[in-house]
Amino acid sequence: MALELRQQLKLTQQLIMTPQLQQAIKLLQLSRLELLETINQELEANPLLEEVQEELAETEKQEAVAEESFKEVEISEKMREDFDWESYLDEYNTGTPVLVEKDPNREWPAYDHKLTLPASLEGHLIWQLRLSNMTEAEKEIGSFIIGNLNRDGYLEATLEEIADMGGVSTDEVEKVLVKIQLFDPIGVAARDLRECLLIQAGNLGLEDDLVARIIQDHLQYLETKNYQALVKSLRRLPEEVKHAIDIILNLDPRPGSAFSEESVQYISPDVYVLKIDGEFVILLNEDGMPKLKVSSYYKEALSADAVLPADAKDYIQTKLRSAAWLIKSIHQRQRTLYKVTQSIIKLQQDFFDRGVAFLKPMVLRDVAEDVGMHESTISRVTSSKYMHTPHGIFELKYFFNSSINSVLGEAVASESVKDRIRQIVRDESSSKPFSDKEIVALLKKENVDIARRTVAKYREMLGILPSNKRKKSFWGS
Repeated sequence: MALELRQQLKLTQQLIMTPQLQQAIKLLQLSRLELLETINQELEANPLLEEVQEELAETEKQEAVAEESFKEVEISEKMREDFDWESYLDEYNTGTPVLVEKDPNREWPAYDHKLTLPASLEGHLIWQLRLSNMTEAEKEIGSFIIGNLNRDGYLEATLEEIADMGGVSTDEVEKVLVKIQLFDPIGVAARDLRECLLIQAGNLGLEDDLVARIIQDHLQYLETKNYQALVKSLRRLPEEVKHAIDIILNLDPRPGSAFSEESVQYISPDVYVLKIDGEFVILLNEDGMPKLKVSSYYKEALSADAVLPADAKDYIQTKLRSAAWLIKSIHQRQRTLYKVTQSIIKLQQDFFDRGVAFLKPMVLRDVAEDVGMHESTISRVTSSKYMHTPHGIFELKYFFNSSINSVLGEAVASESVKDRIRQIVRDESSSKPFSDKEIVALLKKENVDIARRTVAKYREMLGILPSNKRKKSFWGS
């Protein structure tokens, strides 16, 4: 069979993602802060893109009107002839602080350069290590130990591993470890919870007390709050056991957590929903959002009278189209966000009126059909964006949740069930908390049909402990 080359025409339809369309989709899924960063980058890269300075122009106009409206006020002051200069000089003849005017031409350090970071656990321990009376070899071993601590202050590496790192014996490592465990915070570099609590008890002079005995041999009773078994096992008076437990509960099981380097993340909502005169009003958060326009200077340069090289005209036309498309994409993003928020309010009217307990099951398709868009578009719009409501700040994804069947056949939102579980645990008796099975029975009385394993899953998602660990002691504390 002979091989030959042929040319053949074939007509097909294909969706091509143009760079402009890709940019529009990217802007759609950006959060407010990410959008501000993108706009600032475009302002630097595109000379045809300018920021509208409306406030500056308005301020200059008001200053001009003020100068014309008000005349300069002349102040004349007469000195009394019988003024007592000696008393004045005696009272005010003190040194005054010298005010240094800030030179505008001098480069001063930025404000953020003056801010200090909170001390880290590693830095705090290294500082104490350098001030200690250890030898240089011991300090080197100590640096290996400190470098292998987790965020809670526990030692994650074994003595053998640290000994291999420093080329020393395990006895030398253990000798340095004992010294570091007495650093501030007390109990740091412990290998487990029992050792951490024993170190802190020893620091309080309770190494031979009932406290140390409970930590050493009966810590499992504290974990399950089985205080009756603890009293029976110790054969001591309940009052003595209670006093020892109170001391243990005041010890720090995670000594390194006080030096957490995590900073508080403040959320700036992308959209505000306010109830005014019985109606919900949507306000897009455009605080700090620059208003863009195309430079009139370069637009005039493209006029017929202007004489420019061909490559310069091509460059200006390319940047002009890019700037116009960016402005159009931003406006389209804001309109889409407004329409999606409007649809969420309509579909979740009970939530906005009455709270989280009345949240309805909703999926992306519900909003997509309501606004006439594709589900992928709704997913991009609601990604990494937050809404300020009368009941708090929620992520837009929060309103899309699965449904749980009720006894009466109606669907209930999973978030509403979680909120109800949180309320049940909050109002339960501290001496007899509800088990997962009892929570299922309580929810069934409220027409919510849910399995016990689902309650356990929701309870873990809410950070709620099991019933045996929520139980208070039989002493009522």
